[in-house]
Amino acid sequence: MTPAMQRRLLDTLDNYNREHHAVRADNSELAARISSYEMAYNMQQHAPEAVDLSAEPEATKSLYGIDEQKTEDFGRRCLLARRLVERGVRFIQLYAGGAHNDDNWDAHGDLEKNHNYHAGRTDKPIAGLLKDLKQRGLLDSTLVVWGGEFGRQPTAEYAAGTGRDHNAYGFTMWMAGGGIKGGVSVGETDELGAAAVRDRLQVRNLHATILHQLGVDPNRLSYFYSGLDQKLVGVEGADAISQII
Repeated sequence: MTPAMQRRLLDTLDNYNREHHAVRADNSELAARISSYEMAYNMQQHAPEAVDLSAEPEATKSLYGIDEQKTEDFGRRCLLARRLVERGVRFIQLYAGGAHNDDNWDAHGDLEKNHNYHAGRTDKPIAGLLKDLKQRGLLDSTLVVWGGEFGRQPTAEYAAGTGRDHNAYGFTMWMAGGGIKGGVSVGETDELGAAAVRDRLQVRNLHATILHQLGVDPNRLSYFYSGLDQKLVGVEGADAISQII
């Protein structure tokens, strides 16, 4: 179907929908659903250009590691993320490491080989993304959050193992741009790296910081779910991490 044919089809459907809505003018949900068709069409029309990396200069592709086999895949994802930021997309998620049964960061065996491999595939591309956002004047208005849901234990998972089990008691995440202070670290683990012991922070503090940087009060924002008003900072509430703002 050509774009012109799709446009005519959408216009015809819109006419029928508006006739249907005319006798139900007080139904705001119906009006919103009708408008969503136009929004979806506009997104489809703009998507091909947004995801086409062919016009990017070779120097830019090299910055992201797209000219190297090891970093090409994640480099393309990072460059696409920058193009989406330029076009006003408000939330972008980059995923590294494959699905649960694929090659991923979950190093229950041979942690050194695993992490060297995955870090080698992601280090240059994410650095390129930060540099590119900064040189285009986009980093200050873009909050970048890098991390996973847990870290790794400091000791072998099995008696003779080379992997590490999950560790929810002491691990690192980093943030950049979006009003975050560079070159600052907060918190320390014990001498083994098993658990945070100084300036301990919870995930809700991370959520509070993200919301704060987006101009939202983390302790007032709530959403209704399963019969309760829920908050991203939990029932206790949480403060943003002031040391990095």
